[in-house]
Order: sequence, then structure tokens, then C-alpha cells
Amino acid sequence: MLPDEGATEDLGRFLAELLQPGDLVALSGGLGGGKTTLARALIRELTAMPDLDVPSPTFTLIQPYEAPDGRQIVHADLYRLRSPDELVELGFDEMTEAAITLVEWPERLGDRAGPILTVDLSLRAEFGDGARFARIDGSGGMDARLKRARALRILLVRSGWDEAARTPMQGDASSRAYERLVKPDGGRAVLMVSPPRSDGPPVRNGKPYSAIVKLAESVHAFVGVDRGLRALGFSAPRIYGEDLAEGLLIIEDLGSEPVVDASGPRPERYAEAVRLLAKLHATELPGVLPVADGIDHVLPPYDLEALVFETELLPDWYCPAIRGADLPGPARSDFVALWAEVLGSIIPERPTWTLRDYHSPNLIWLPQREGLERIGLIDFQDAVLGHPAYDLASLLQDARVDATAEFELRLLGLYVRERRNREPDFDMQGFARAYAVLAAQRVTKILGIFARLDRRDGKPGYLAHLPRIEGYLTRNLAHPALTRLRLWHAEHLPDLVPKAAADAGEDS
Repeated sequence: MLPDEGATEDLGRFLAELLQPGDLVALSGGLGGGKTTLARALIRELTAMPDLDVPSPTFTLIQPYEAPDGRQIVHADLYRLRSPDELVELGFDEMTEAAITLVEWPERLGDRAGPILTVDLSLRAEFGDGARFARIDGSGGMDARLKRARALRILLVRSGWDEAARTPMQGDASSRAYERLVKPDGGRAVLMVSPPRSDGPPVRNGKPYSAIVKLAESVHAFVGVDRGLRALGFSAPRIYGEDLAEGLLIIEDLGSEPVVDASGPRPERYAEAVRLLAKLHATELPGVLPVADGIDHVLPPYDLEALVFETELLPDWYCPAIRGADLPGPARSDFVALWAEVLGSIIPERPTWTLRDYHSPNLIWLPQREGLERIGLIDFQDAVLGHPAYDLASLLQDARVDATAEFELRLLGLYVRERRNREPDFDMQGFARAYAVLAAQRVTKILGIFARLDRRDGKPGYLAHLPRIEGYLTRNLAHPALTRLRLWHAEHLPDLVPKAAADAGEDS
């Protein structure tokens, strides 16, 4: 029920939040029902122009607009349309293919495919002058978005953030979305939209890729790990509000102060990040974390199947996309067998929490706090139970930041000293071997992932990091634990082999 015109305008602003290019908003109802009022509020919200003149397109039929982010908006009134053929003459399909399209009198449009939001408005004079009833529905995937938008509105109100301004934040390589929330009094938070992951097609043994490599299926994983880290005294974001079913969280805004600068890693900040890992890895940690009453999150094992499968991203994506050729079948089989052998030799006796994306984009410097609490932690929902060397390699061989071998070795030494201070019998040699293997596994995987982001997902920006990652792999392959893999690379990808090893191969 919309008691007055202001409520109709509020509805338009609400609906604007869930619309995307290619969507159709079908506005139905009798004359004076409020279709144009709703459309005007919606267009003003999309264009971020609260005073924009939005005339009814009754006589022009079609009126285009443009949002600040470049999205096209089309407002059409088909009351005077005599035949759908007239839309062809007006170029309606071409104009609306990638636009957000609002159509009054949509029944004259004919059948349409794609996401459709249906809004039917009717006057209800018995409830007061200007009172209207709105019936809202969605199809073509719009129903799920509408349900999530309603849940978000309820969450914002319930948590006290409904008056906050919302600004989209740069996302990551996942399907998650983030918005910064700023209240009128300056209070800040982050809205995280992480809908449950739908299973992709089976890729091996009837299992999808996400299940094989142990990616989080819902926001429950983030909540469980977040509360686990905070219980240990680490600076993971506080959770201000949650809707677990819809994958919505309002979390503490830890800011954006990085642990790097234009020159690369900030040594003192990286040292604290290393000390944090040493403390985490020296602690006895549970494998099951509470999420809510009656709900637990079980950390999956970062097992041999997952680790080996990830290395296959190199032959499957990096080789054809970057090197321009598929590996021959026997070479690929040898590659997989060699990785299975070397990874099988470093199974940890006591697995620990492996946050998995423990690197500069996900570490926030909090100078107002003390000690290890100065390292803010985000993006850990894919955490698993794995080897402690993995996260250290993730930090010291950052895919986006240049780190010299000398800097890496110095911080490796710091980690070992910190672990020995806590555990005098810490196996330094075994850890160093596992570090070399997992560092190589990780950069092998990332080469494939970044090639896939370019080729499959249309995100070429990640290719700029490939030379750095290739350099890390060259560095890692020099370790004796990877001798047989180094020889494989010398035959099939020789420019990724350490120079000394390549020269030795030529001499032999």
C-alpha cells in the first residue's frame, strides 16, 4: 500500500537499486494510477539528478536518458501505439537491448524475453487522496533480485543503516558485490552482497569446479571464519547485521590504508602480517566454527584433489590463451602426475586455517590499533584446513606487488623465528620445502586463473600481472623439491625455467 505520492516516489527509488542493463520495467494501471510518478522517481534515482525534468513520453513515445555510470535508460509510453510495427520503425529493439527500459502500457509491446519487473498500480481512494496499491512481480531472474532487494531493505532498516548513502566499491574477481554505507552522522560500514553460489556444471567425477577446489557456497563461511578470527583477537570486521539466507551482511568498514605503497611492500607492515600468521599457525584451531544458533561452518580440507586440480588451470587456460598452444596429452598427464607426487609429500601433520587470499589487497593497515590488531583482515570466506606455508607464500609472492627474493627470504626468516619462539621443535627444513612447493602451486594456479579471467570473463586487466607471476614461478622452480617439475618446464615451457637450470640443460 502506497498512502501518498511520496510513498510512490520512495518505491521508485527502491526499485532503481535492483535494475541492470537489459531489464524491462512493465508499468501497468489505469489513467492517473501513478505510472509516470513512479517512472519519474526511478529515472531521477538512476541518473542521480533529483530535480531532473521527466516529462511523460505520451506524444514522443520514447524518451532516452543516461546515468552517470554510462548506463542507458529508456522511458516509453505506448498508449498511442497503433501497432508493434511502429516500434521497429522507431528502432526500439536496438535502443533498449542494453538499456534499462521503463514501459507504460506494456501490454502493447507483445511478448518479451529477459528479466522483467512488473509493477501494477491502482488508485485506492478509500484509503485517502493519492493512495495507491502496488502489485510487484518479476520474471526472467528478476524475481530473485526483487526478493534480495526486499530482504536488503529490511536488513538496512533493522540494523539502523536505512538512512545511509550507498556507494558501490570496487569488487574482486568473484561474484560478490560491495557498497560503502555512510550515515548522515558520518558512521561508515560496508554492505556485502554474496548470494549463495549456484553449482556450475560437473567437471570431474560429477562435481563442479567450486566443490573440487573447496570454494565457499554461501555467506555462512565468511561469518564463521570472521567470528573465529575475532575470537582469537585479530581484526576481522565486526558484523552489524546479517541475512544469511539472502547472503547479505553489513560489516565494519576497516578503511583502505594499504600495507603497500607505490614502491611495493611496506616492510614494517608486512612484518606484522607475518607475525600474525606465525601466531595463528602456532595455535590449536577448531575445524568447525559457529555461525548462528544451530548453524555451524565446517572448514573443508585443502586436500590433494583440490591442490592438484588447481594446477591444471595452467595447461587448460594459460597454455592455450597465453602461449597459444594446447599441451599434448602425454605432456599434460606427466604434469598432473608430477604435481600429485610432490604435493602428496607435504601433507601437514596438523592442518591450520588457510585463509587462502592472504595478500596485499585483503590486508588493511589500522594504525590506531596496537600490535597484531593493526592488520585488518578481509576476504577469507574460502578458508580451508591446509598447510601453514600456503598463506605465507600468498603474502610474500603477491600477484599484484613486486617483492624481491631478498625481501621474501628476510620475512621467511622472521616467520621461522616467530614460530620457534612459540614452538621450539618447529621443523624449519620441512616448512621451507613445503613453502617452495606451495608457492609454486599457487602461482601456477594464478597463471591459469588470470588467463581464464581474460579469455572467459572478459577481464584483461589481470594479464598485466603475468610477468611478475611468471617470475615467481621461475624462482620457485629452482628449489630441489621441484627438480622433476623444473625438467618438465624445461621441455614444455622453457622460458619459465631458472636461467642456471636452462643453461645446465643446454650443456648436457
